[in-house]
Amino acid sequence: MLRALTTTCLAALSGAALILSPAPSNAQFEGRSVDEVVQVSLIEGWRMENGRHMAGIRIALAPGWKTYWRAPGDGGVPTVLRLRSAEGIEGMAIHWPRPEVFFTNGMRSIGYRQDVILPVEFAVSGGGAHALDGRLDLGVCLDICMPVSMDLSGELLPDTTRDRDIGLALSDRPLTAAEAGAGAVRCTVEPISDGLRVTVTAEVPATGNDETLVLEHRDPGIWVSEAMTRRDGGTVTGVADVVPPDHGPFALNRSDLRITVIGTAMAVELDDCRG
Repeated sequence: MLRALTTTCLAALSGAALILSPAPSNAQFEGRSVDEVVQVSLIEGWRMENGRHMAGIRIALAPGWKTYWRAPGDGGVPTVLRLRSAEGIEGMAIHWPRPEVFFTNGMRSIGYRQDVILPVEFAVSGGGAHALDGRLDLGVCLDICMPVSMDLSGELLPDTTRDRDIGLALSDRPLTAAEAGAGAVRCTVEPISDGLRVTVTAEVPATGNDETLVLEHRDPGIWVSEAMTRRDGGTVTGVADVVPPDHGPFALNRSDLRITVIGTAMAVELDDCRG
């Protein structure tokens, strides 16, 4: 499902031209300029038969550097799109490739250590070109994490030629529950002083080493802690705190929770969370 454009999601803007301006331009990271650490380039993509537009952003990192997934963990830096204008753009969905779990100085983070392409599907009105203008904020990390801010502008053109690299990135996604052979997913909720504690118990085949359950809430204003994860046979359990802006218990709709189990062999997305 395409979600409304939001400043809390990582988004890639596509078009015939992409303008990238580091802010500030004289920023230095580990003695390097921004351009020496990360290069962000456009893959125009194509207008699909259903009228939507599939684009892609290629993020090329210097050796040893990494960037982050949509839920980077306490040790990561979230990536945020801030749109100034999006002519004819009605919504978007990012098809995130399968990420990796990192452990650095005792901190866990989730993201990508090598070059990555982020496919982005836009809902557009009409069949012509659509202009975009905004700013992309993302984190790049080596021994420490540093923010990078880039101005973005471009157009989505109605070219129907499918791009191979975007197609490969689309195929490198987390599995669905059905594809992974996952079973029941149960969520129990209890109040805590500043919100709720959610315990997720899911019947999921082992996903590999460094297995991590990630719990997200669809409202970006609601903070979710890293989940304490453990496996017992064919069941993985994660416990996380969910805290709203007013720091108190609230009515939780379980359908607003998004659950992903990530390991070195595969990742699995679970959406059906029952009480």
